[in-house]
Amino acid sequence: MHDVIVIGARVAGAATAMLLARRGHRVLVLDRAAFPSDTLSTHQVQVPGVARLHRWGLLARVVGAGTPATRRVRFDACPVVLDGALPAHEGVDALYSPRRVLLDGLLVDAAREAGAEVRERFVVEEVLVEDGRVTGIRGREKGGAPVTQRARLVIGADGKHSLVAKTVRAAVSHERPPRTMACYAYWEGVPVSGGLMADRGRRMVGAWPTNDGLLMTYVALPIADADGFRADLEASLLAALDQVGDLGERVRAGRRAERVRATIDLPNRFVHPHGPGWALVGDAGLVMDPVTGQGIADAFRDAELLADAADAGLAGRRPMTAAMEGYRRARDRASLPMYRMTLDLAAFGPRRPEQELLMRALAGRPADADRFLATLTGVVPVPEFFGPANLLRLLGARGLARAILARARGGAAGQAA
Repeated sequence: MHDVIVIGARVAGAATAMLLARRGHRVLVLDRAAFPSDTLSTHQVQVPGVARLHRWGLLARVVGAGTPATRRVRFDACPVVLDGALPAHEGVDALYSPRRVLLDGLLVDAAREAGAEVRERFVVEEVLVEDGRVTGIRGREKGGAPVTQRARLVIGADGKHSLVAKTVRAAVSHERPPRTMACYAYWEGVPVSGGLMADRGRRMVGAWPTNDGLLMTYVALPIADADGFRADLEASLLAALDQVGDLGERVRAGRRAERVRATIDLPNRFVHPHGPGWALVGDAGLVMDPVTGQGIADAFRDAELLADAADAGLAGRRPMTAAMEGYRRARDRASLPMYRMTLDLAAFGPRRPEQELLMRALAGRPADADRFLATLTGVVPVPEFFGPANLLRLLGARGLARAILARARGGAAGQAA
């Protein structure tokens, strides 16, 4: 019998397994994929996630595999453009955008090195529940005979369509329907000096350097536009890139390295992450639109929070239920402000007057522009930057009053509609 079974071996599952195995727990990790393998992803490991990789002793491997550092970010909210440096945070001063074929494989290797048993190409067919408590799983290696494995704790790191969450009927909160379509492409021969985020009304564009000298471009658009965009995916993608300076021209001067990928499977929800014998981590427990690129860093944060809670419960230092409830509270407290900001950005509403005022104020304040970019990348908490005291400092009393009035009018109009 294992202490922990982790279903899913990508960023959340492999990290959780590694951290628990490093603390001496008997951990079994199961995944239907074989590693290394790719998956659709925004790629960004935001600065707090990079700090965790550094603390775990894995950042050097990411860098050693040729993953470029991004230390400067350009935020183009036409006509205002902010170009700033990312702040140092817990010993790191950059974000990285590794290919998932690299990052996931690296984390799986680290889990094995820590002592976890990893079984690839293993399909979990059933989560076992006895007397209201999850006790294990039943499944098989692809092509193999069915087997049963039991554990004191089963962790679902099995994505936004989690079998664990479905089996235990985990409660959902803060749910909103998908708001965007996301489109990804990789380009050869397109040199860049940093990361790019651009707001073009009904299109948001990102461009980030990744492994093998490639540039990854990301386009987000309202889900209402998805059918028209998909009618000619590459032409629609290039048309979006053409809206951002010379980006379209530069990618045409290079070469598209892989097929264009797109998805509308982008739910937004919090899932209650624990119960008798089970827990959830990563997209299984919290998923939000990728427009702010928080998924990997959130997965690392929650892996650490969950590993701390599970270790305390398994070792008997705290009752398991209390430890897991602490995990839930910490996750929700850390996530909700960014979640709300992400939903706001993913709504693709017209730019509000207070947003215009803020962008103009930041354009003449390089240090504050850096803090704004640090907020978008998860270093500065959203409530700290967008709190009344900081907005008063940036906008002045008259500007803040105008912003509050514009927000109130917008809220009233929304309620009337």
